[in-house]
Amino acid sequence: MTVDVEDYFHVEAFAKVVRRDRWDEYPLRVEASTLRILDLFDKHQVKATFFVLGWVARKLPRIVCEIARRGHEVGCHSFWHRLVHGLTPEEFRSDLREATKTIEDAAQRGLRGFRAPSYSVTKRSLWALEILAEEGYTYDSSIFPIRHDIYGFPEFPRFPVRVELAGSGSITEFPPSTVRVLGRNLPGPGGGYLRIFPLRYALWALGRIQSCDSKPGTVYLHPWEVDPAQPRIQAPLKSRLRHYTNLRRTESRLDSILESFPFAPMARVLEQHPPEASCSLSDLKARYPTELA
Repeated sequence: MTVDVEDYFHVEAFAKVVRRDRWDEYPLRVEASTLRILDLFDKHQVKATFFVLGWVARKLPRIVCEIARRGHEVGCHSFWHRLVHGLTPEEFRSDLREATKTIEDAAQRGLRGFRAPSYSVTKRSLWALEILAEEGYTYDSSIFPIRHDIYGFPEFPRFPVRVELAGSGSITEFPPSTVRVLGRNLPGPGGGYLRIFPLRYALWALGRIQSCDSKPGTVYLHPWEVDPAQPRIQAPLKSRLRHYTNLRRTESRLDSILESFPFAPMARVLEQHPPEASCSLSDLKARYPTELA
């Protein structure tokens, strides 16, 4: 179970209409909605991984402290919520270091896991895995093995895999869940897929992963998805449909999923179910040279 801790105006869907230098002008709602999720997890006695945006940790360190106090794992979701495949390696490392320090100071603990904004570690930004390992991260959850207009690497393994880096280093990649149907990967429950697809699809997908694949499945959501009263931002129709559809149903659907399956933080799942497969980063780069150019 994972939560990407960001506010409604941070999302990539609004990136072209909400400038980062104007974030301070928007009312913060992430603290209250994160507390709602924390209370729901307490109700079901579930612990999760919260990938926190560094900007949120700087503005609201008390909510990061509260996440840690309630026994959840704290991870990193970058500082400025920029797509990794739009950054240079130097820009990514700088953002990562700023986010890591800010979040660790608020949580009073070290970080092991990272998730990129909008799953933006793709074929052309695989170099990010090397930087994450160099900066002390042991696992990543940023490669979504599906096709999408913003992110996606459909050929990547569907379940946790150890990625061997240059030298003797490695990092574990824990992709968000997919189900394999007719030779194609379909997204599992999370974010817009949890809100827009029927609840029975989410339950079916998790059950199929558990029974047919015998692998751990994942769920992800954002605090703004349990906040239907959030301010409406004027943006293109496609962006508004992605962001606002079925916000009123997220919390009840999450409640049903928590009632139906056991969950744990990503780091704990990886300890109990270490990756059975491995792949080489150099082989991946060699296999997709055009995307990395």
